[in-house]
Amino acid sequence: MSPSEVFSIVNLLAMPMWILMIIVPNWKVTRFLVDYKIIPVMLSFIYAFYIISSMLGGSAMDFGSLESVMQLFTVENAVLAGWVHYLAFDLLVGMWMLDENRTLKIHPILMAPCLLGAFMLGPVGFLLFMGLRAVKVKAA
Repeated sequence: MSPSEVFSIVNLLAMPMWILMIIVPNWKVTRFLVDYKIIPVMLSFIYAFYIISSMLGGSAMDFGSLESVMQLFTVENAVLAGWVHYLAFDLLVGMWMLDENRTLKIHPILMAPCLLGAFMLGPVGFLLFMGLRAVKVKAA
């Protein structure tokens, strides 16, 4: 399977999970997938395969300078691994936010921008959630 095909597959794995988390966060199927981290586990296996493949292919994993990291992102398998890394960790952050919200009880309409932000812009959604969380905790 080509890296382009895998790229499409991992996106198709992540996208429905985000839709479920945003639209029906308390549905039993969504909760099951969140509770057992099914999609991030699958993405983690794919990540492990591609990062090991990249390392075995001769790519040195040098993170010591911006130039070294830029060089890593010229290797197709390393770029794919990086993308899967983003997908898995952003999804885990979104799942953590939903788990936190079981206690906080922030309205789903307010949670939607946080989750959408985590999906599209990672740390921005996390910051939105942390702001809401701070307000909610202070009000309690």
